[in-house]
Amino acid sequence: MHLPEDGGAACAYAIGEYWARVYDAAPPNVPCARPNNNGVCMFLDFSQVDPRQAYSWLASAVIPRPVAWVSTVSAAGVSNLAPFSFFQMITGKPPTVMISPLVQRDGSIKDTVRNVQETGQLVVNLVSFDMADAMNETSFSYDADVSEFERCGIASAPSTLVLPARVANVPVSLECELASCTPYPADAPSCHIVLGRVLAAHFDESILNDKQLPDPVKLNLLARMGGDWYGRTRSDANFELSRPRGWAK
Repeated sequence: MHLPEDGGAACAYAIGEYWARVYDAAPPNVPCARPNNNGVCMFLDFSQVDPRQAYSWLASAVIPRPVAWVSTVSAAGVSNLAPFSFFQMITGKPPTVMISPLVQRDGSIKDTVRNVQETGQLVVNLVSFDMADAMNETSFSYDADVSEFERCGIASAPSTLVLPARVANVPVSLECELASCTPYPADAPSCHIVLGRVLAAHFDESILNDKQLPDPVKLNLLARMGGDWYGRTRSDANFELSRPRGWAK
């Protein structure tokens, strides 16, 4: 969907015309588990949606997303620190995490991607609520020869098995080696899917429970929502739900 630059009534008209086309193209009687006041669902054909709008819809719906605060170092030795919410654990055998940095608007790759391609190492730091402002500062697009650790005044700590420093005083840091870095889609990449094999981890002992595992009640991690919204994992709304009876652990 391409909107007029002047906004206002022209923009509203363009949006109305767009949704008219979408509804006309939608299959009839689309079932909806939670109908709105009109008893119908909004149907989106993403082949007809501008990529920027597709991003907004998905990023606002697929929530909450954990935030990976990724530290890397370039071949020239410059440290980099950047947050990514397209982040997830992939498997425990071998322990592997995934981040997906988007390609820059000018088509260039982000410093994080270039650094892991050059050195093959990264550290994934998890962001506590009290470090939200510091994390946000590092999302700025500094030049490649600028270290976010130094520019933003963020304390670092040496890693044990990899060269990139970790962020000091975060609850969890994962030292990783690059498993793969894949441009996606192959014909016109909009992102790089980076898989990092976790070699070692640092856990703040204050977040551990009596079983020496991270306690969700003690953790207070940031989570990315849509737009400028963030959430946090510490909440009175969280609850436990046991596996179905007979499920083999």
